[in-house]
Formats: sequence, C-alpha cells, structure tokens
Amino acid sequence: MDYVLIIHAVKDYPAWKQVFDEAAVIRKEAGEQSYHLLHDERDHNRVVHFSRWTSLAQAKAFFESDRLVEIRRLAGVEAPEFNYLHSLEQGTL
Repeated sequence: MDYVLIIHAVKDYPAWKQVFDEAAVIRKEAGEQSYHLLHDERDHNRVVHFSRWTSLAQAKAFFESDRLVEIRRLAGVEAPEFNYLHSLEQGTL
C-alpha cells in the first residue's frame, strides 16, 4: 500500500478544514482511499494529513498539480512537507 504524510501549518484550522472537506471529491477521484487528520498537541494549526492512495504516482501528480497549489494557497497552508511512503508492515498490539 502507498501512503502520503503531509505536515503543514495552516493560518486558521476551521477555514482550512472547510476547503479540505470541499476537496473530498477531487481527492477521491485522484486516488485517495482513506485519510487521518491529526494536530500538534500545542499548536492546533499545525496539521498532519496521513492518507492511503492507490499509487504514489497518482498522489504526486495530484499534490504537485497547479490546481492543488492554488487550493493550498486559498486554504492558508504554509510550508507543506510531503512524504511519499510505501508500506513495509502493519500490525496491532
């Protein structure tokens, strides 16, 4: 399985979340299968977006597209860090 881990600061979490939710359809069409949102315990505007994708090629094409660059700008995203990851192992303890 392929995953993307994005860590970024946002100017205003509620405003960012609205844009994130509105982009659900295009994220799904691009190949996002599931996601998990987290925030830093001390800074609620430091957001982690962890998601599973059909392929890293599709994820990269989506996140690096001009359309997404503009959506991130409108959503108030600051300095996103993208990590494209292949699964090695998963377990439950």
